[in-house]
Amino acid sequence: MSPTDEGTPQGSVISPLLANIYLHYALDLWVARWRSKEAEGKMMIVRYADDLVVGFRRESDAHRFLAELKERLEKFALILHPDKTRLIEFGRNAERDRKMRGEGKPETFSFFGLTHICSRSRSGKFFPLKRHTNRLKMRSKLQAIKEKMTERMHHSIPVQGQWLRRVVGGYFNYHAVPTNIGALTTFHKVVTALWRRTLRRRGQRDRTTWETIRGMADRWLPKPRILHPWPEQRFAAKYPRRCTEPAEVWKPGA
Repeated sequence: MSPTDEGTPQGSVISPLLANIYLHYALDLWVARWRSKEAEGKMMIVRYADDLVVGFRRESDAHRFLAELKERLEKFALILHPDKTRLIEFGRNAERDRKMRGEGKPETFSFFGLTHICSRSRSGKFFPLKRHTNRLKMRSKLQAIKEKMTERMHHSIPVQGQWLRRVVGGYFNYHAVPTNIGALTTFHKVVTALWRRTLRRRGQRDRTTWETIRGMADRWLPKPRILHPWPEQRFAAKYPRRCTEPAEVWKPGA
């Protein structure tokens, strides 16, 4: 790591903290004022470090906000990523409006490893938000597991199983959101197959069958299941603390 007089060191432990402090004054406070004084419709923002998603009820607000956001950030020597910054239609009417214009299905966006989709169920019911694990992110994670499993090839089965339980459990703890059960199941199946492949490479006499590896997976690997509530359930949670004013809960599509 080389000394620098500007910015924060890339990969430094303190970099996220410094970024949050800087963006609190450069972005958060400004957004709060813009939402209360400039926005003509409902608006929401989700920011994590330097990644953010902003939702608007009115398209005109989105265009004005983006233009003014660029000007705001330039005052603090910051710019928006040209490849990641875009305006998309998203929500209850996106599918209908795009179909009327002959533009196909609504666009999706990725945020922290999850692809966000507005869609409908098989019965035709509108889903305000579907989230699926980003395929590229999953592929990268599985490749990393494959390499680590090769390093642990000659460890005992219990040692391998305990390690995989922690890895798969940690992955599920993050990705086990509603509508994402398919990706969790795929991840579980691929990890099981990688484990069998690793064991069979230990020697020509290894005869680990699919029946055997499925039993091992049942014993050591967490089952794919949804662990997190829907966003509106999380936002509507009540906590035992005093509040002088009722909180407004924003629901997608409202």
